[in-house]
Amino acid sequence: MTAAASPAPGLPDLRRRRYVTDGGMETDLIFHHGVDLPEFAAFPLLDSPEGRSRLELYYDDYAAIAAEARAGLILEAPTWRANPRWGARLGYDAESLARVNRAAIALLDRLRARYTLTVADVIISGMIGPRDDGYSAGQRLDPAEAAEYHGPQLAAFASAHADMAAAYTLTDVGEAIGIVQAARVAGLPIAISFTVETDGRLPSGTTLADAIAAVDQAAPPDYYLINCAHPTHIARGLGDGGPWRRRIAGIRPNASTRSHAELDEAEQLDEGDIGVLVAAQARLTQKLPALSILGGCCGTDHRHVAALWAAQGR
Repeated sequence: MTAAASPAPGLPDLRRRRYVTDGGMETDLIFHHGVDLPEFAAFPLLDSPEGRSRLELYYDDYAAIAAEARAGLILEAPTWRANPRWGARLGYDAESLARVNRAAIALLDRLRARYTLTVADVIISGMIGPRDDGYSAGQRLDPAEAAEYHGPQLAAFASAHADMAAAYTLTDVGEAIGIVQAARVAGLPIAISFTVETDGRLPSGTTLADAIAAVDQAAPPDYYLINCAHPTHIARGLGDGGPWRRRIAGIRPNASTRSHAELDEAEQLDEGDIGVLVAAQARLTQKLPALSILGGCCGTDHRHVAALWAAQGR
């Protein structure tokens, strides 16, 4: 897996190195460790010693995978929900959200100091989630509204000296454009990750090719990822090829082959079939010439990610 673009300062060097990133943090913590995460938000864990310890143990598993694979490591902050809409539901105002976003980067910075003993390159990334639910197109944001909404979180990451930021599980083009614009104002490199339905299209109905083309025309991010969908679903969105595929540098797949609607209705965690996931990802990797970042999303944990990386050496 290689990428052609030269990295900006703070970005992973995708031309020379592959990078491990983590799995489905929230589903792992809830279903495997019994951690209560109201509103599916992990960031409140930063406000207690016990919560911070749990997060450190979680990241340790992925640092070990990176060391074993002789790969780099991208540490994504546990801040997917640390934005105004979701923060307000948990009692966080603008000031407390800025504080917890900075605290997330500080935690990862402490972990990086330890992980660099065994991992060659560790990148700290502030994670952004959509304003609405990640499985729904929701109310679409125009770029200006999205930039205003997400700007404070990006500013907090920048003030804490994050290397970059990444926006995950995006469902529409307008919000992606606004996030990139706000990141440029904050002075942060930025990656954009869309999610897709079982037909390979964004929940808004847009094709991956059209979404990437539209964002690149208005406000190109440093690279793209696709997350929160099984590799078989992502593959359906790749069409017959085209140079736009080279803009996709990372995949964070779901463990399950179920649709988003089915997963929303499920009362038990669907961990999928790891063998099926690995085989499907191997086929997907062949279609993405710039793929250099590999982790997981809902339903995955360190076992899934370790298996995905073990397959890279075959």
